Amino acid sequence: MRNVALPAGVIEYDETGSGPPVVLLHGLLMDHTLWDRVLPLLPQGFTYVRPVLPLGAHRLPMNPGADLTLRGQVRLVADFLDALDLDGVTLVHTDWGGALFLTAHGLDRRIARQVILPCEAFGNFPPGLPGKMVTLAAHLPGGLRLAARQLRIGPLRRLPMLLGQMTRRPVPDALAHRWTEPLLNDPRIRRDLLAYCRGPFDKRELVRDTEALRRFTGDAVVLWSPDNRVMPLEHGRRLAGLLPAGRYAEVPGAYVLSMLDEPETVAREIGRFLTSPSSVR
Repeated sequence: MRNVALPAGVIEYDETGSGPPVVLLHGLLMDHTLWDRVLPLLPQGFTYVRPVLPLGAHRLPMNPGADLTLRGQVRLVADFLDALDLDGVTLVHTDWGGALFLTAHGLDRRIARQVILPCEAFGNFPPGLPGKMVTLAAHLPGGLRLAARQLRIGPLRRLPMLLGQMTRRPVPDALAHRWTEPLLNDPRIRRDLLAYCRGPFDKRELVRDTEALRRFTGDAVVLWSPDNRVMPLEHGRRLAGLLPAGRYAEVPGAYVLSMLDEPETVAREIGRFLTSPSSVR
């Protein structure tokens, strides 16, 4: 793992390959290992960059007082791209939808193309039953630690309010333990996640910022999972319709985290997008 210092703190990231940059994001209580099964299947000729965002599974706490609200996290993604001097980026979203707002905030100058897997969008913040449970845990004393402990127990992890609606296939114990270890062992990591979960989420602003994708003129593919019950199917189609150069595709048989459920399909669709000629003139 490599490190880069940002105004909010030091971010870890993994980098492999060479060529145009592809930045693969992740969601709450996850890290870069979310993409481990897909990464070896992606085409050569690209630099794959996987940052560990401060969303609860990060191992390096952010600076005290750093803005880790939704708006602050969007700024952090832009700062990360700036710090690594990445241009012509293909940005890949999943689960966490905050980085969709780079365009709304005028921070998308380094983004050339986007791949949008099932993620938060419009007013779906926090998303569905799992999102509501995380929000509840964040507002109860000791709630985040309790939730993290439950995620370490296989039968509980598969309940709908935890990861049962996030993946069709059970999340392996090793992955669940890795993702929850920082939260359980470091109060500064819990502080960082609380700053995000307790931050403001204004529904009208969220819808407006999502709809600002009309201004993103680069190629985009919305790679949705129609069988998931957390990120509405109509949101995927609506996102594709907003993007001037967007198209819509599906990953049947997967839930939200399609890279865990159907890694071959996800890798094939992303690879096809990466290697296709640009439609933007």
